[in-house]
Amino acid sequence: MAGPVVIAAGGTGGHIFPAQSLAQELAKRGRRVVLMTDDRGHNYAQSFPQAQIVTVPSATFAGRGAAGKALAVLRLARGAVAAYFALGRVKPAVVVGFGGYPALPTMFAAARRGVPSIIHEQNAILGRVNRWLAPAVTRIASSFTKLSHLDPALTSRVSVTGNPVRPAVIAGAKPYRRPETSGRFSLLVFGGSQGARVLATLVPEAIGKLPADLRARLDLVQQCRPEDLEAAKARYGAMGLQPTLASFFTDMGERLSAAHLVISRAGASTVTELSAVGRPSILIPYPFAMDDHQSANAREMADAGAAWTYQEAGLSADVLAGKIIELAQSPVLLETAAAKALSLGRSDAAARLADLVEEVGGLRS
Repeated sequence: MAGPVVIAAGGTGGHIFPAQSLAQELAKRGRRVVLMTDDRGHNYAQSFPQAQIVTVPSATFAGRGAAGKALAVLRLARGAVAAYFALGRVKPAVVVGFGGYPALPTMFAAARRGVPSIIHEQNAILGRVNRWLAPAVTRIASSFTKLSHLDPALTSRVSVTGNPVRPAVIAGAKPYRRPETSGRFSLLVFGGSQGARVLATLVPEAIGKLPADLRARLDLVQQCRPEDLEAAKARYGAMGLQPTLASFFTDMGERLSAAHLVISRAGASTVTELSAVGRPSILIPYPFAMDDHQSANAREMADAGAAWTYQEAGLSADVLAGKIIELAQSPVLLETAAAKALSLGRSDAAARLADLVEEVGGLRS
């Protein structure tokens, strides 16, 4: 019997969501899956119902002093040892890493054992951990046709698979219908799996500057951090608005499909879902993302005509309100941007990545 596929992922939804999609696609094909993750990854255990889960110690260097960095090195070394012996027990056909420090010990151990391996990069810039791992892996799966910060000598290892999208998002997708000039206008605001504090303050201020007639026909759905919900509710209530606010939406496919315009960060999962569903967006990259990769993601969308992007520094409520007004009055422009976004999408990314996994692992007949 062929060995299982080991998936190394953890940390944020940007790493976990594509790993979840791959696991589900592999399960449909009858493949055994083992998830090797850190303690935080267990928060997503319900997303991998058919997978065996193995905990591997991990740590990050971000925001740590010298002593903290030394402790992080020790914990990563412990993780690499634990992963090395775990891989010896599991005997995988192939190991797939989704970037970030939670994947580092397992991918390092796979290289030491000589197990065929793949790293998947969700962003337009090769992440720091994936940069370290790239010379040691068999193949590199990319979400974008252009991948910055990659050693040119490794270009031949790259396969453009796209970024797998959660099946629930694809299942809820509907064709874009441009808004009527005087009809309801649906605006969806979210900032990734944990929301974004700046959007919870900037967007309500911008909505307050919209003309009264546009506010009156606005259907607003916004994701906020739990600690920002009440303040956002109060701000909107003072305008006489009752938007749908939540800290997390389990029906994001339906929410995206209902939107005429999206305002969001530009994380990998976000731009992937916008492309898969085909929705125009105003993107405000998170300014402290590693290597400013969200700005690179946003530029890819903007350059294709699928989005409008603004840097958080210097973005005022007046500017944001002006853009919302312009787009609400330009339904054809929104429809064109939606089509451009859809043209960038790869709804079959999970299948393409699973094909690559089976090829590298020698699992294809």
